[in-house]
Amino acid sequence: MNIDEAVKTYQTYYCLDCGVCTGSCPVSRVLPTFSPRIIVEKALFELGDELLHDRELWSCLTCGRCFERCPTNINFPEFMRSLREEAARLGTAPVLSHHGMLQTIMELQTQGIQQKKTAWAREAGRIADKGDTFFFVGCMPYFDVIFREIGVDSLSVSRNVIRILNGAGIEPVVSDEESCCGHDMLWNGRFDTFKRLAARNVELIRASGAKRVVFNCPEGYYTFKHHYPQYLGNLGFEVVHFFDFVETMLADGALKLDNGGSVYTYHDPCRLGRMARIYDGPRNILKRIPDGRFVEMERNRENALCCGTSGWANCSSCSKQIQAERLKEARATGAQVLVTACPKCRIHLSCALGNMDLDIQIKDLTMLLAEALQESG
Repeated sequence: MNIDEAVKTYQTYYCLDCGVCTGSCPVSRVLPTFSPRIIVEKALFELGDELLHDRELWSCLTCGRCFERCPTNINFPEFMRSLREEAARLGTAPVLSHHGMLQTIMELQTQGIQQKKTAWAREAGRIADKGDTFFFVGCMPYFDVIFREIGVDSLSVSRNVIRILNGAGIEPVVSDEESCCGHDMLWNGRFDTFKRLAARNVELIRASGAKRVVFNCPEGYYTFKHHYPQYLGNLGFEVVHFFDFVETMLADGALKLDNGGSVYTYHDPCRLGRMARIYDGPRNILKRIPDGRFVEMERNRENALCCGTSGWANCSSCSKQIQAERLKEARATGAQVLVTACPKCRIHLSCALGNMDLDIQIKDLTMLLAEALQESG
């Protein structure tokens, strides 16, 4: 959609020019040239050419802190996404992280080029070709290859999901034909690529006979839950986050946690927290770990700070400042372990931690669960 359509769709003309969005923005705190309020003003004053060719259009984390606090409820992240789509159509693009490797992988998947998932999945546990529950692995196999050098073993998270589901008597469908959910392409303004990826995934899942799809990645979960129905209509299956399953299994006694002992704090991912409104589940799980202690960071839940970058684009010194600030905030709680529930948050924060002298570990919540289950088998 063009700028005028975006202004009408997201009712940006309700802007009060109060500056709450800019005052809440983590990017604006470290990059004074970036301002959500100024972007809105340029759109309202019909400065389209200047706005759509501005590189700062891609610096927004789309983290939603501005939307959370906006007194007139302007959905700035979705407004920004629509502007990026128009900017991409005109040939403007962000500075891609990792030389655009991840975007290239996503484009290749629209042509049917996939990475084998069933081999390592069968090593992890029992999986099925058809069934009620489909485990959407997402980009974890690619992350595992690319980010192994910073000590992030992404596939261990997916393996743990399969083991835990098996422990509850569920043999999930895992498919080699699965494609990227398209989240990054959507937020990078490449809508056509997103739609091709989405259509492939929906067709595959329907063919599997699955009634529900389980995600441990917040971005995949939110994209399926919010954007897929928006563009593809009724999906014909339920979209479920993995930690909802875990909460139920713990409550029913299907899972027992016997191994803990650390002090934990939790980082709310933007897509799982502010966007999907899932705050309590991960915290309830952490509080069940025996001999552990859960402590909150000063900024948590809807006020949580983003991990500093989004969509593998415009990762800069600005991003590193935000990440360092978040890590120091986590350590200030006295926690020994910073727990994440998003593979990208873990990657970004681990990357920053590697350049800091800070005594704290970063673990995915799924990995923490696996450790807590070790003694009980």
